[in-house]
Amino acid sequence: MLITLTEKAAARAHSYLAKQANAQGLRLGVRNTGCSGYMYTVGLADTINPDDQIFESQGVKVVVSTKNLPYLDGMEVDYAKEGLNEGFRFRNPNAKEMCGCGESFSV
Repeated sequence: MLITLTEKAAARAHSYLAKQANAQGLRLGVRNTGCSGYMYTVGLADTINPDDQIFESQGVKVVVSTKNLPYLDGMEVDYAKEGLNEGFRFRNPNAKEMCGCGESFSV
């Protein structure tokens, strides 16, 4: 089981985490929504729960709940700026279909 960050994603995560005193890592997850069924969630991990898995990538702790892990296992997270849009991009080997925005997927 593995989740990785590219250099660009790690740099953005480091700057994001540095601004939050209580942040223990970057929390990744999914929720039921979006045009394809599931949507990625990205936030701060203020606490580490007993059911969390912790991955270290590029010096960033990535925290994922075990219930979300089957949807995210093997994923690479990138960060990109395209024109006025910027944000995390997800390369998920578990996604069978993705919507045009790249934020929602189905398995």
